[in-house]
Amino acid sequence: MNKLNQVQTALLSLFLLLPLCAQADKGFFVGGSIGSAQLSEDFDGLNIDTSSTSFRILGGWRFNDYFAVEGGYHDFGDFEQKIDVNGTRVSASLSADGFTLGVGGYFPLGERFSVTGRFGMFYWNGRAEINNVSQATPEDNNPYFGAGISYALSDDFLVTGDMTRYELEDAASNVFSIGFQYRFNR
Repeated sequence: MNKLNQVQTALLSLFLLLPLCAQADKGFFVGGSIGSAQLSEDFDGLNIDTSSTSFRILGGWRFNDYFAVEGGYHDFGDFEQKIDVNGTRVSASLSADGFTLGVGGYFPLGERFSVTGRFGMFYWNGRAEINNVSQATPEDNNPYFGAGISYALSDDFLVTGDMTRYELEDAASNVFSIGFQYRFNR
C-alpha cells in the first residue's frame, strides 16, 4: 500500500469512528500533531543529516488521569539531501511511515497542565532512493518513546507538545511536535 493510500485509510478510519466516539464512555480521545523529524545517520558511508516535516494522528482510551492506551499513524515525510558519491553530487531520499501501538502516562501539574510520557511499538515500512532510483524498501517494527507536556484549553480539548524518539532498524529519528487531543464524554 503506498503512502497516500495509507494516509487516506487512516483518515477514513478515524472519521468513521467519530460517530461511535460520541457514544463512547468516558475516556476515548483522538488527536494529531505536526512537527520536525530529525535524522543524522551514516548508512554504509553515506552520511544523512537532515530534517523533514512529519505528522501523526492517533486515538486511544484514557483509563484514568494517569494511564492510556493509544494507536495511530505516523509519517516522517521525506528526508532529502544532496550527498557526494565518489566525487559526484547525487540526491538521496529516505522516508518511513507506519502504525503505532503503545501506552501513555500522564502526571497532572494542577488543573490544566500535565507532564506526559509514551512508549510502544512502531510498525513501519520505508523507502531509500538515490537519484530517484530505489535502493531499499525496509520494513520492521521497533520501539518508540517520548515525553512532553499538555495544556487543557477546556475539559475536552488539549494542546500538546512533545519529543518522541523512533528507532528505525539501525537508525533513529527524534520528532519534535505540537498538536491537539480531543476527549469525548469526559
